[in-house]
Amino acid sequence: MRSLFAGAAMLAMAWLPMAPAVAKPAAEWVDATTGHRVIRISRVPDSTSLYFHQNSYTPQGDRMVVSVPGGIATIDLATWEMKPLVSGPGITLLFTGRRTRTAYYATQLRNDASGPSTIHAVDIDTGRTRKVADVPGGSIGSINADETLLLGQVALGEGGLRPDGTRQDRRHTPGRVVGPGEADYQAMRADGTPYSFAEAKERRLNERLEARIPMEIFTIDLRTGQRRVVTASTDWLNHIQFSPTDPQQIMYCHEGPWHKVDRIWTIRADGSGKTLVHHRTMNMEIAGHEFFSTDGKSIWYDLQTPRGEVFWLAGYDLTSGKRHWYKVDRNQWSVHYNQMPGGRRFSGDGGDAEMVAHAPDGKYLYLFTPRAIPDVADIHAADADRLIVPGTLEVEKLVDMRRHDYRLEPNMTFTPDAKWVVFRGNFEGATHIYAVEVAKK
Repeated sequence: MRSLFAGAAMLAMAWLPMAPAVAKPAAEWVDATTGHRVIRISRVPDSTSLYFHQNSYTPQGDRMVVSVPGGIATIDLATWEMKPLVSGPGITLLFTGRRTRTAYYATQLRNDASGPSTIHAVDIDTGRTRKVADVPGGSIGSINADETLLLGQVALGEGGLRPDGTRQDRRHTPGRVVGPGEADYQAMRADGTPYSFAEAKERRLNERLEARIPMEIFTIDLRTGQRRVVTASTDWLNHIQFSPTDPQQIMYCHEGPWHKVDRIWTIRADGSGKTLVHHRTMNMEIAGHEFFSTDGKSIWYDLQTPRGEVFWLAGYDLTSGKRHWYKVDRNQWSVHYNQMPGGRRFSGDGGDAEMVAHAPDGKYLYLFTPRAIPDVADIHAADADRLIVPGTLEVEKLVDMRRHDYRLEPNMTFTPDAKWVVFRGNFEGATHIYAVEVAKK
């Protein structure tokens, strides 16, 4: 795999010959299967967009930030022009702020993803960079809505999986990184035959869970530098995220094999109000890949009742506790879902036949429009207001991903104007950043 840190000069040289007088996408075409326009934004291989629930857009919705070999770049969403923003070794892009035009990134003090790091803020327009926090250990996963608190997690022992799927120690066969944003897992049965990729991942997740490593979720106050523990556990704490609108609302998960853990939790930044969002009611029921709605009022997640058989896109209202479940067909099950600004539609990034749905034809990017199932003849059950609101999804294919290797998760996000969906892809060979237009021409 080519180095992620080629240096600013090499990065600029790679772009200069291809910079047109008027910025255009690196490539564009109409998907022959779906009829939607697709563009390749990145010109440098091994460029990646952020994880599906990490904010990468400015508050004004005109730019996004992405990772490129050698550092971080910005994308003008009107012209698709990419410009270097920060370059140098050891840079990890984290997220953008929701209040200011700021991107945040980490630099490691040594070659250890869980060790000490420094958090920096860079002005997206001027490129001016400043140090904002020192992190003694662990990783930073989110920033709150008013950009006053960083949210982090740390394992206080050895043996965990890094976010890319590789191990933090050498006591077991390591996962193999196969490209930016991609992870491979390896595990062997007692008879010496290998588990499949999906089965090996489950084995590794279970090993980490059973290690019972003490962990903390913490905040760092950007005004005072104070580090405060929000919650601590020997369960595996992961997937930490602040609400996009409520500066004190946190969501996190208990990681591990989903059918074994009570996964989705909320808590306030002061440690109060810890709540389990979804209670299992049957064996092998799973819920996960949770994310906040764009207005911060709800949580959405992948629900299966049971695992691999019946699929739902499930929503939970944080104020009322009301639940909406939208039925998802097997082929439309997705590794991650996301919500359009305004909440009218959802995206789904599909999955291959080896994943949990075992979909025979699921390698597409999807656009979902929810439809509620109304009461028949306007006759309502006495307890209807306390029941789950069921619904279905109208499905439209956006991109044919049948040549894509799903070890790289597409991680779709809607642009702030809701006209495009940005995603990662490797169907051309190298990893690149793409966008698909929501409307057909």
